[in-house]
Amino acid sequence: MATATFKLATPRGLGEERDGYEGPPTEADLRHDAADLLHRQIAAMNVDSFGVQPRRKLVEKYGVADAWGRLGEAGFGELAGEVARLPTELVDDDEEAKRFDPTMLRLQLCVLAAEPGFERLKRIVQAIAEALALQAAIPAIRDQMVPIEAMGGEEWWQDVTAPMLEVARRRLRALVKLIERGKKKIVYTDFEDTLGEGTELPPGAVGTGMDFERYKAKVRQFLVAHLDTVAIQKVRRNLALTTVDLAALEQVLAGSGIGTADHLARARDGGLGIFIRSLVGLEREAVVAALGEFVNDRSPSADQIEFVRMIVEQLTERGVMEPAALYESPFIDIGPHGPEDVFPEDRVARLITLLADIGRRAAA
Repeated sequence: MATATFKLATPRGLGEERDGYEGPPTEADLRHDAADLLHRQIAAMNVDSFGVQPRRKLVEKYGVADAWGRLGEAGFGELAGEVARLPTELVDDDEEAKRFDPTMLRLQLCVLAAEPGFERLKRIVQAIAEALALQAAIPAIRDQMVPIEAMGGEEWWQDVTAPMLEVARRRLRALVKLIERGKKKIVYTDFEDTLGEGTELPPGAVGTGMDFERYKAKVRQFLVAHLDTVAIQKVRRNLALTTVDLAALEQVLAGSGIGTADHLARARDGGLGIFIRSLVGLEREAVVAALGEFVNDRSPSADQIEFVRMIVEQLTERGVMEPAALYESPFIDIGPHGPEDVFPEDRVARLITLLADIGRRAAA
């Protein structure tokens, strides 16, 4: 049987990562983990509650760990028919993770029981992986970039096993909530795909925007793998770029073999340094240094601390930030009318100047 290692050759030996297992996880490990989770959910049911009380005996029976080692056909029937729909008090406040889990578990059922819907569920997970890959500047996501990139492609899915899907679920479930709010358009449904009559479209009639987004995703993956390049290091550290640096960056992109001349021209339109920094972000130390007078303020209010923290997070992730963003969510959650609600007028002007300076440093 295939092991649950990610099928991607890397120098980091990804196959050695066990995610809590003593060896490569097997279907037996998967069964044990599923039984353990279900047991804990049942053990957390309140047998005195109105909904649970009529099935109290079954809940008490399966609330004991030993009961799960000898399940027969009758046991499965009792659990599926009587216990499965009862409310549990096992707490999990991560709503995004709770929506992600059923998708991965249904995929496991598709693999184990040849249930329909595999392709649809796979596309949902690939969309999640692509959205995560766009935020490689977040340390927790960067640590899992190998499986994220693998799951966003096709090769990983060719001989996927249920244990592989379980390892992937464990690694990614806590990351889904980190997807940028504007990109959280992943749709979780149980609807089957239906196709109407096809309509032939001329070349180039669709997909231009998505095509460039895919180009950016591929470039991001390439750049993350080449962060030691001098010009990219300057971009990440907020060091002023020269025309020689920009020429080196263009050479890096052209030499990657990714995309077309049109893609490169579009990347160049808004400034190549800005484009690349938007993909690789800024090092946190560089952001803190650039905003030093705000970060090191000796008597800030709680709102000022949170406001500056969010600026640091956005610059670390995205590399640049337009002053207009200060008047949008999430900043207006603190100051409904913008930074003027949080800082004196002269400090707001200084903050905008610093943001503009950070942007200018990505241009020659």
